Amino acid sequence: MDVRYSSREHSADNSLIRSAPFFAELSEEAVNRATAQVVTRSHPANQVILLENDWGSSVYFILEGWVKIRTYNLDGKEVTLNILGKGELFGEMAPLDEVPRSTDVITLVPTVIGNMPAQDFVHLIHNESEAGIRLAKLMARRLRQVNRRLRLRESDSLSRVADIILFLADGQGKVAEQGVEIPNLPHRELSSLSGLARETVTRVLSKLEKKGLIIRDRDVLCIPDIDALERMLV
Repeated sequence: MDVRYSSREHSADNSLIRSAPFFAELSEEAVNRATAQVVTRSHPANQVILLENDWGSSVYFILEGWVKIRTYNLDGKEVTLNILGKGELFGEMAPLDEVPRSTDVITLVPTVIGNMPAQDFVHLIHNESEAGIRLAKLMARRLRQVNRRLRLRESDSLSRVADIILFLADGQGKVAEQGVEIPNLPHRELSSLSGLARETVTRVLSKLEKKGLIIRDRDVLCIPDIDALERMLV
C-alpha cells in the first residue's frame, strides 16, 4: 500500500528549502519564485516516497535524513542504486523527460523533504542558466559514481565495501572531530549497494574496524583517514 500522504506537512516557512545547495548563487528573486509553492513534509523511516511508473508531478529536495533509490533485477531481487542525504534532490528526470519514474524511493530514517511542483522546477531550469549548470554537474557526478562502482564489481570484497563507504562519504559525509562521518546504515543496504552477501559485508566491516580504518557506533560510521581508506582500492 502506498502511504506517502500520511506524512506530517508544513508549508509556512520555506527558508529550509531555500538553503538547499542547489539554489546557491541563484538570484533571490528566482529562488523565491521557484520555491513559492514548495510543501515540506516529514516522513517516518521506511516510507515509500515514490514508486516506479509514477508520473513526475514533483521534484524532491532532502532537507533532513536519508533515502534509498531502488529497483529490481530480472529475478525480482531488490537492487539499491543510490543513497541520498541532506542537500540532494531526486525525481528531477521524469518531469524533464516527461516519462514515468524509473525507480522507487524509500526513506531510511525519519526524513524531511521539500516537494517542488515539477512545472516550477522545469521553468527554473529553462530560465536560469546557473540552475541548468548545477543540474548538469549533479548528473555528471552521479554518473562518475556509477562508473566507479561498475569498475570495482570485479574487485575483492574489501575493496568493494571500502568503495561504498567512500561513495557515501563523497555524497553526504560530514567533517567531525574524529574524521568524516556517515550514517551507520543497515548491512542489508550496504550489501545491496555493493552486490555482496550481507554476511560478507559484516565480515569486511569488522576487518576495516580492526584495522582502524572505520569507527562504528549505533548511528554513525566514522572514517578517521579518508586517504588511508582510498588506498585500499589501489
